[in-house]
Amino acid sequence: MDKLFDSYWALRVTALVLALLLFFYAKAQLDDGQTSGSNTQMDIITDVPLEVYYDTENLIVSGLPETVDVTVEGPMPIVIQTKLTKDFKVFVDLSSLLIGEHRVTIQHENFSPKLDVTIDPKVLDIVVEEKVTEEVKVEPEINNSLIAEGYELVGMSSEPSTVFVTGAKSVIESISYVKATINSEEGITASFSEEANVKVLDSSLNKLDVTIEPETVNVNVEVKQYSRKVPLTIRQTGEPMDGVTINRVSSQTKVIEVFGPKSIIDPIAKLEVEFDISEIQESGAYEVEIPLPNGVTKLSRYSIEIQADVTKAETETEEEVVQDPGKVEKPEQEPEQNPKPKPDPVPVQTEPEEETSVGETTPVEEETPADEENNTE
Repeated sequence: MDKLFDSYWALRVTALVLALLLFFYAKAQLDDGQTSGSNTQMDIITDVPLEVYYDTENLIVSGLPETVDVTVEGPMPIVIQTKLTKDFKVFVDLSSLLIGEHRVTIQHENFSPKLDVTIDPKVLDIVVEEKVTEEVKVEPEINNSLIAEGYELVGMSSEPSTVFVTGAKSVIESISYVKATINSEEGITASFSEEANVKVLDSSLNKLDVTIEPETVNVNVEVKQYSRKVPLTIRQTGEPMDGVTINRVSSQTKVIEVFGPKSIIDPIAKLEVEFDISEIQESGAYEVEIPLPNGVTKLSRYSIEIQADVTKAETETEEEVVQDPGKVEKPEQEPEQNPKPKPDPVPVQTEPEEETSVGETTPVEEETPADEENNTE
């Protein structure tokens, strides 16, 4: 016996047999699950993506969560390995379902058969609907409290002005608002452009589960100083000079645009311009400055042209002197009678010719030509 244990090969064979027995024992214990309470473990794997199989080009499925929680229980090494590798899959197959409401059970695969698997939620109530795409107009918006005092929002526009919204038919039909909201700092005093996300809302301002293309738009915001047009009145000051009568003063400018804070501009009913008539001597156009009211930051113009209609007393006296004498009119009538006697000498000469003899009248007519001929000879 002692010789047997002294043999080198006998010891090797004995060690090998013992090692094999220990290996098979441990393997049997692991396979049969005959372990103590400390070797059994339960763990929850959260936010496991849920895979869904259906016709994504023509259908929309609502009621599906993006992730689920998976609880696994079993031998500790297998639980740890499953949690670390995550080589399993959780899914629902809807490819055979028709349009309408359905209740489906979440399935799983690639888990060890030695694990107890529980999925939360286990059953889903879903709705399969027709997929619809619609082009809708974007409404840009901004909180008016962001506009600085003394300024106002003129208008807003978005580029592009429309977006394409894709979703279930019932969801598309419930769209009430498509907004692009500007989130800017307070105290806006100038126009600007900013990129904004597009939101699709229902009548209760709930965000709808749809796909938007594009998801962002460029919003142009136009801002200007607050202003209002008010009537312009002219108030005469001073006394006219002696002999000068101011018949009327007027201006072609009837309204003035005033700029400033709304609380100051709105109460202004009119702007009054003072026109000093004490130095006005003749009719004409006079430029007058417009005073800037308290709190008003700017005017559309700072001066106006006033037309004055003036009459001088001296001019009236000269006109009366010219119009009073009546002698001027009489000489004008006498020359009008003079042209009438002009044809009288002709009949006067013919009457003597009839009364006197022919011999007396003939020499008168022939004298002049006869004398001229004799003188010439």
